[in-house]
Amino acid sequence: MDLLDNLALGLSTAATMQNLLYCFVGVFLGTFIGVLPGVGPLAAVAMLLPVSFYLPPETALVMLAGVYYGAEYGGSIASILLNIPGTPSASVTCLDGYPMAQQGRAGIALFSTAMASMFGALFGVVVMVLLSPRLAEFALLFQPAEYFSVMVLGLVAASVVSTSGATRGLMMVCLGILLGTIGVDVNSGETRFTGGIQELRDGVSLVVVAMGLFGISEVMVSLRGATQSYAGAGLIGSMFPTAAEWARSLMPALRGSVIGSFFGTLPGTGQTVASFVSYALEKRVNKRAHQFGKGAIEGVVVPEAANNAAAQTAFIPTLTLGIPGSTTMALMLGALMIHGITPGPRLISDHPELFWGLVVSFVFGNIFLLVLNIPLIGIWVRLLRVPHYYLYPTVIVLICVGVYSISNSLTDVWATLIFGAIGYGLRLFRFEPAPLLIGFVLGPMMEEYFRRAMLLSRGDATVFLTRPGSAALLAGAVLLLAATLFPWRQWLARAITRARGRIRS
Repeated sequence: MDLLDNLALGLSTAATMQNLLYCFVGVFLGTFIGVLPGVGPLAAVAMLLPVSFYLPPETALVMLAGVYYGAEYGGSIASILLNIPGTPSASVTCLDGYPMAQQGRAGIALFSTAMASMFGALFGVVVMVLLSPRLAEFALLFQPAEYFSVMVLGLVAASVVSTSGATRGLMMVCLGILLGTIGVDVNSGETRFTGGIQELRDGVSLVVVAMGLFGISEVMVSLRGATQSYAGAGLIGSMFPTAAEWARSLMPALRGSVIGSFFGTLPGTGQTVASFVSYALEKRVNKRAHQFGKGAIEGVVVPEAANNAAAQTAFIPTLTLGIPGSTTMALMLGALMIHGITPGPRLISDHPELFWGLVVSFVFGNIFLLVLNIPLIGIWVRLLRVPHYYLYPTVIVLICVGVYSISNSLTDVWATLIFGAIGYGLRLFRFEPAPLLIGFVLGPMMEEYFRRAMLLSRGDATVFLTRPGSAALLAGAVLLLAATLFPWRQWLARAITRARGRIRS
C-alpha cells in the first residue's frame, strides 16, 4: 500500500496544469536542442537552468528532467537522417540508423527510435520506483565519513570513464574541486582564492560554469566542422515497421533496457557507455548479427532503449545518494541545492512530493515525446537545413541573456564567455570538461562532509578507514583508479612473453 500511496502522491503532484505544461515545454525544447548536431543534453539543461530559478522546486526539476531525456531522444534524429550524432550516446544509432535512411526507411528508423526510447524509459522508471526507496533506506546508515568516501568514489568513477582518458579526467576533476573552493569559506568566513575580485566572494556561479563550458564551447566546436546547411537530409518514407520487424525488435529492446538500467545506476558511466555496451552485446547474441551496420532495425532499437533507460535510472544515485549518475545529473544537483533542497537519503522522506512527482512526470514526459515527435519529424528535418550562421549566433545570444537575467550582472556574462573559451581550449587539447563540472558540484559537498567527519572524530583521520563502509568505498576507489592507471595489459603481455621464452629455452 505504501507504494500505491506514494504513486498517488506523485500523480497528484505531476498532474497539475503547471507541471504538465512545463513537462511538455521541457521535452519540446530538449528535443529541439538535441536535434542540433553537437549540442547535447548537458548544453540543453545548462541553457535552460536559469529559467528554473523562477519556478517551484517540483516544477523546475520536472522541466529540467524533460529537457534532459528530450535532448537524448532528439540526438538520434540527426544520427539517423545525417549520420551526425546529436549526442555522444546517439553515435551508436548512426551505425544502423543512417543505412536505413539511405535505403529509404528513415521513417521506420525514427518511429522505432521513438518506441524503443519510450520502452526503455518506462523500464527505467519501474527500476527507479523499486530500487530508489531501498537504496535510500540503506544510505540512511551513512555518516559523514561514508558520505565523503562515496563522493570520492563518484569522482574517481567520473574521471576514469572520461573519453579523454583517466589521467586527463582526474586532472579535470581536481580543477573542478579547486574552482568550487573559490569564495567565502562557510566554516571560517575567510575569503579564499578570489584574487581580490569582489564579485567572486560568493563563489563562481554554477550557471556561469555550465553555460560557458557546455553551451558556448559546444557552439564553437560545432562551428569548426559546420557546413552552411544540411540540405541533403533525406526523405522520410514509410513510418511503420512490418510485423516481422516488430517481432525482431522486442527482445533487443528488453535487453537494451536491462543493460541501460544497470549502467544508469552506476555513478559516472551514463548513457554513452550503456549504448556502446548494449550494441556490442546484442551483436554477440543476435541471430542477425551479420546485418548489423547495414541497416538492421535491432541495431537502432537496442542502443536507444539502453540510452533512455540509463537516462531515467541516472536519477537513482543522484537523488538517493547525492552522487550524480551522469554529468548532466550534476546540474540537477546544483538546481536542487539552489532551491534549498539537499539531495541524499532523506530526500524521499523529507520531500516525497518532489521525488514521486518527478517519477510520475517521467511517464507523462515520455508520452509527450511519443505523441509530439512522430508528427513533428518533418519539422525537425527542416530545422536541420537552417544555415548555421543564423542558428548558432542565436543560441549564444540566448545563453548571454539567460546568464544576465539571473543577477543582472555583466560580470557573469563575461565570465560565461571566458569559460566558453576555456572549454573550447580544453577540447582542442583533448581534455573532456565534463569531469570538471562533477568536481565543481561535488567538491564543496565533499569538503563539508570531510570537516564534519573530522569534528566528530576529534581530528582522527583514521575514521575513514576504521568505519567499514567508508573503508570499503575508499578501497573501491583505489582499486578502480589502480586498474585504470596501471598498465595491466602491457604487464601481463610481457609476463606471458617471458614465460613462453623460458619454456622454449
